[in-house]
Amino acid sequence: MVSRSYSNLLDLTSGDSLTFGREKKRFPRVATVAGVLSELDDDASNNSVGSDAPSSISQDRMIIVGNQLPLRAHRSDDGEWCFSWDEDSLLLQLKDGLGEDVEVIYIGCLKEEIDPSEQDDVAQTLLDTFKCVPAFLPPDLFSKFYHGFCKQHLWPLFHYMLPLSPDLGGRFDRSLWQAYVSVNKIFADKVMEVISPDEDFVWVHDYHLMVLPTFLRKRFNRLRLGFFLHSPFPSSEIYRTLPVRDELLRALLNSDLIGFHTFDYARHFLSCCSRMLGLSYQSKRGYIGLEYYGRTVSIKILPVGIHIGQLQSVLDLPETETKVAELRDQFKGKTVLLGVDDMDIFKGISLKLLAMEQLLIQHPDKRGKVVLIQIANPARGRGKDVLEVQLETDATVKRINETFGKQGYSPVVLIDTPLQFYERIAYYVIAECCLVTAVRDGMNLIPYEYIICRQGNEKLNETLGLNLTTPKKSMLVVSEFIGCSPSLSGAIRVNPWNIDAVAEAMDSALIIPEGEKQLRHEKHYRYVSTHDVAYWARSFLQDLERACKDHMRRRCWGIGFGLGFRVIALDPNFRKLSVEHIVSAYKRTKCRAILLDYDGAMMLPGSIITTPNTEAIGILNSLCNDPRNVVFLVSGKERKTLTEWFSSCGKLGIAAEHGYFVRSNHNTDWETCVSVPDFDWKQIAEPVMQLYTETTDGSNIEAKESALVWNYQYADPDFGFCQAKELLDHLESVLANEPVSVKSGQHVVEVKPQGVHKGLVAERLLLTMKQKAMLPDFVLCIGDDRSDEDMFEVIMSARDSLSPVSEVFACTVGRKPSKAKYFLEDTTEIVRMLQVLANASEQAARNTAQPSQRVVIVESK
Repeated sequence: MVSRSYSNLLDLTSGDSLTFGREKKRFPRVATVAGVLSELDDDASNNSVGSDAPSSISQDRMIIVGNQLPLRAHRSDDGEWCFSWDEDSLLLQLKDGLGEDVEVIYIGCLKEEIDPSEQDDVAQTLLDTFKCVPAFLPPDLFSKFYHGFCKQHLWPLFHYMLPLSPDLGGRFDRSLWQAYVSVNKIFADKVMEVISPDEDFVWVHDYHLMVLPTFLRKRFNRLRLGFFLHSPFPSSEIYRTLPVRDELLRALLNSDLIGFHTFDYARHFLSCCSRMLGLSYQSKRGYIGLEYYGRTVSIKILPVGIHIGQLQSVLDLPETETKVAELRDQFKGKTVLLGVDDMDIFKGISLKLLAMEQLLIQHPDKRGKVVLIQIANPARGRGKDVLEVQLETDATVKRINETFGKQGYSPVVLIDTPLQFYERIAYYVIAECCLVTAVRDGMNLIPYEYIICRQGNEKLNETLGLNLTTPKKSMLVVSEFIGCSPSLSGAIRVNPWNIDAVAEAMDSALIIPEGEKQLRHEKHYRYVSTHDVAYWARSFLQDLERACKDHMRRRCWGIGFGLGFRVIALDPNFRKLSVEHIVSAYKRTKCRAILLDYDGAMMLPGSIITTPNTEAIGILNSLCNDPRNVVFLVSGKERKTLTEWFSSCGKLGIAAEHGYFVRSNHNTDWETCVSVPDFDWKQIAEPVMQLYTETTDGSNIEAKESALVWNYQYADPDFGFCQAKELLDHLESVLANEPVSVKSGQHVVEVKPQGVHKGLVAERLLLTMKQKAMLPDFVLCIGDDRSDEDMFEVIMSARDSLSPVSEVFACTVGRKPSKAKYFLEDTTEIVRMLQVLANASEQAARNTAQPSQRVVIVESK
């Protein structure tokens, strides 16, 4: 299995071109022993690839990338490697939801270590037989990557465990981070060996590969890429402690679709993006999206399901029936409570045992009648934490059994040896209640499996002596800190840290009437059976297709280095303004109009010093002194401030407060563009704003002559945003009968007279020129924010007020979505371009005394 777009396979790790094709399926030899890469150690700077030529092959293909391949491996008696599908792997199960017409390629590691001399043959076998591409990692690199950064840093942090001491996860180790980046780079190389970037979908799974999207996006700007996080995503207060927090966030944002199990996890991610990267999100028609450099990164919220067919096939096995009969006899006359957990510090096994102890203390009648069976699966990690959990579990079980046990009765049965899947299924079948008391878990599918198994089948019903027509029943006690909890509305939710509450929940689960148990089971079964793993995968793929539908229409290019790389996606007609082109047009035209935003165009945004410098004043005066130019500054600032700043520019026209006040030059009086009879509405709006200012630390009110602005730039982002929404609703309500508009902007809520916007200035200017028979043949408008879009819209649609041969240059500052057709990178380029235009006017004045009229409009805030 090789790429369908060979021309896109540039600069692999070796730097050599590949020489394989479909007619020769020999798997290419790539580096199998990789060195440790830093986050800046990438092979290509910004030479991203995005083929525009569609492939002739129409079949959809999904490349699924996970830490481990869905395979089992063992050596046969003759020493040969034997491989088979791992039916328990989620990556294999999700294939059922992708459709038969979707070809699936798997990329990941093998659980077993393969000798380097065997790796090529093993890779070829896996490719030919299973369509799997293995990533072979040296043992030391894998240890640093998985047991180091993944399990020592990411896993504890994502489960709300801070490294407050060396014993709690350990301090941040830069070498482990470098190993993590290095492994993600190896996975990226594996993807690039088989990908057809304009046709394939790539679905990356879980926290092991969080920076992989950056490496892939760097190579293929239009790649259709989804990522699903199977662990919790912590709150911003926890996540922000990670030294590489920005790198991971930006890497994830190189995906087109990011999936989470619950809204809480998605909300925490969005909050981190807001607080650390300054990004805001919008919800539109049920879809949540983040605007990131012109790309919309979609957010998917859907818990994963289970493979029901697999469970039902195991339920049908004769071994299962035999085991159920055995357990029925073993626990005859007793009520069985069941816990199934990994031996993990976050699974809350000890809390469950303590709750069982409390139940037996508070309800003596339950002694001898209730049994808790705790199945403890082997831990996935290793270290002192796992050993401590094992020791505590063993000690607690021993104490409970010694205290409350008797001949033929042990209140707690601990099973810490590996079980066959059918054996675990049998325990589900006989258990009256399933307990999950994890203190933090990304999803946890144990309750889903329990529900399906309690539904049973005809043979198991006969084994248990159940009437075939009797509705099934089940009970769940689940922690409110696990991902499946929101979807199980009939479960008894508990705080696992509250031992008494968990004990009472266990008692309630036992004494609830049978009819109630049946109704709860029916409700859960209906949800679990319809929201299986196939439904989850199918839904994710549909959303990924929707998120990527405009890829080929957009112009894309990459910027940034290392893990700061990102892709800018813009309209195909949006391009950089050529200084040579605009100067040429400027020189050959006779009636010109130029609009400039002062703060964002001539002064650096966010600068402490906002007054115009000598260079800016000189440029404006040079433009104003040209007898063909009329120069306007359009600003959001007050007219008093602008009058003081530009007092030396006698011929400069100024529009203040977004166009409410206008004057054509220093010697004329200020006029208003909109007739406002009074400002009595301020007496209503200001007290409301003052109330929100007092309750929102970091906010303030800016009182202008024509407007009131509530600014929350320095407030807490989340609280400020919530307060702004409340203030907006409040003001719209109390000002409903007033001739004003209430709008929200970037960290502001503004109240101003209706009809006031910067576009008014452009409309008024062009209309005045038309009345004087002065149709501009040159218009330049430069702005940097959303308030300038009104001007762009006016000049782009004002053909009746322009010369038939006019050239219009609507230009925004920076590469971003805009109604403008051009952009310049920053303030420096703006000033340089204006200086060239000013020089051209000065040169023309020296060369000729021929009078003509030109219009130049310069906008300021």
